Amino acid sequence: MKRLSEKVAIITGAAGGMGAAEAKLFAKQGAKVLATDTNEEKLAEWVIAARAEGLEIAYMKHNVTSESDWKKVADKAMQLYGKLDILVNNAGVYPGFVDCENTSIELWGNVLSINLTGPFIGCKTSIPYLRLSGGGSIINVASIAGVVGGNGSAYSSSKGGLVLFSKDLAVTLAKDNIRVNTICPGGVLTPMTEGLMKAPNMEDVIKQMSPQGRMADPMEIANGALFLASDESSFMTGADLVLDGGLVAR
Repeated sequence: MKRLSEKVAIITGAAGGMGAAEAKLFAKQGAKVLATDTNEEKLAEWVIAARAEGLEIAYMKHNVTSESDWKKVADKAMQLYGKLDILVNNAGVYPGFVDCENTSIELWGNVLSINLTGPFIGCKTSIPYLRLSGGGSIINVASIAGVVGGNGSAYSSSKGGLVLFSKDLAVTLAKDNIRVNTICPGGVLTPMTEGLMKAPNMEDVIKQMSPQGRMADPMEIANGALFLASDESSFMTGADLVLDGGLVAR
């Protein structure tokens, strides 16, 4: 039996990288998936190909900072599949390392609106639908920047806030059989990190990034999300799944 048979999932930030990997893996494991992103063209390209392979994935354009967009996404999932079991708040932005003194109010506001307010609106919108399904799993994709410092003021604050927001939700939603956990990845090879790869001496930086001496493949993060989405993690809520090659263990 597939690990997510008959389950319905919304996955944001799914045009590429971790979100696309999660959506494909969930569908292969039996889930019906609604994948969303602001980049509708890139999203449509891989979703259409995946559907041709028999995977049950729909897509739509989605700004995670918009309450009205979130309502449209939730309504679309209900229209297509009749319920909601899993929410993966994967969409995020990384502006590169910017310390406090060099962080503008505009940068601060933009990073927090996407990385923290977006998941907040998504959870607030989705909770009633998850409750109607008898429970479910919320997975908020944070970062090791939510666990240790040195990753830039706005980014660290957004991811640290997401970790604590998730724990608060986990406590308040346990009575509804809704589990809430975070994934805290280290460096991952995604479109968001491609620009960093062009920096001088980047190969040496990557080797020093973790004891494993490499960045993660998006599918390695997707496998963690699959565990948290499945009933295999039924006694796990309010937890942080750190997938970083041992970086924070130093």
